[in-house]
Amino acid sequence: MVAWLPILIMLIVAVGFAFVSLGVSYLLSPKKATPEKLAPYECGIFPEVEPSQRFPVKFYMVAMLYIVFDIEIIFLFAWATRFNNLGWYGILVISIFTFFVLETLYYVWKKGVLDWNIPRRERYQRQDLYEKVS
Repeated sequence: MVAWLPILIMLIVAVGFAFVSLGVSYLLSPKKATPEKLAPYECGIFPEVEPSQRFPVKFYMVAMLYIVFDIEIIFLFAWATRFNNLGWYGILVISIFTFFVLETLYYVWKKGVLDWNIPRRERYQRQDLYEKVS
């Protein structure tokens, strides 16, 4: 139990630092809203017109999938650096991990998350058939 004491102390210090930082920033930050604070600002350029449409949810889905597969590559790199030490157990574990990641890719592919051509999607074609029959 004594071996875990430094980790517990570090955890308490980290959580304490986070709370103290949030509290101090709340106390010291100005509270009065000014027109400059309320104006939209991005990349150093003030927008001249409002956007005609919002980003579709599919945009964010692809971004999250990119992060998932990017993290997979990080795990594969870590596994590859320890390949000789892990032996057959390492191959089994990384095979299971890769299977689940590929299963996720298959699932999102079948759900149409990666397909941006909306008229070609099966669920929209089914609606067109129902409209033609009615």
